[in-house]
Amino acid sequence: MTSGPVAAPSPWFVRPPSTGHSARIFCFPFSGAGASAFSAWPAAIDDIEVCPVQFPGRENRLAHPHYGTYENLAAELADTLKPFLDRPFAFFGHCAGALPAFETAVRLDHLGLPGPERLFVSGQPAPHDAARDRMLTMTESELRAEVESFVRGRGIEPRPDMIDMGLSVLLRDHAAARAYRRVKPVAVRCSIAVLRWRDDPDVSLDLLQGWRQYSDAVDFQVVDGGHHDFAAAPDALLRSLTRWR
Repeated sequence: MTSGPVAAPSPWFVRPPSTGHSARIFCFPFSGAGASAFSAWPAAIDDIEVCPVQFPGRENRLAHPHYGTYENLAAELADTLKPFLDRPFAFFGHCAGALPAFETAVRLDHLGLPGPERLFVSGQPAPHDAARDRMLTMTESELRAEVESFVRGRGIEPRPDMIDMGLSVLLRDHAAARAYRRVKPVAVRCSIAVLRWRDDPDVSLDLLQGWRQYSDAVDFQVVDGGHHDFAAAPDALLRSLTRWR
């Protein structure tokens, strides 16, 4: 199989998806983050290309208008993905990133386009339980501390301007999260893998059970590590992400 970009560069991807792999996994970052959340991940897992998605309003897209709602984000992204649906693919969404991943799968189905073969949701309750996210009740100072903790957890000493920018993105993302309401579950055509991080004190297996209503094929996996340890691409996680092929 030859390699090379399949289309002109898109701001939605930090690197254009190539034609050099038999499958793709599109990765959705959590609230306040961008595609760099996956910078430690390999470019491919076996023969599955890793394609981090870059939402507008952050990192190299800081000047682009914020997406506003998950539904808007899914509609724009579904259109962007059309040239890249030529081979099997999966979605991975961590924390609140699992919600636009789910909404994009729903949108592709509504458009009659190919959908993901598997939806991986990491550390995130189901859409109808999304309002239970503790971070949505935090004060701005508490959120600032969360941003600082995440940056330090990646081995970076945070500068005040870096934290200010990260907090600004997080506040806009949280506004979208608060506006998101899916009262009744809607099933997707793909299977769903629900990942629970063993050392995550805030997201229990019980809290994740709502995903059972979103597909006829839902399985649960416990992965060693804390809530943000996905960013380090642990081997157990990467092995899990190949099991749909």
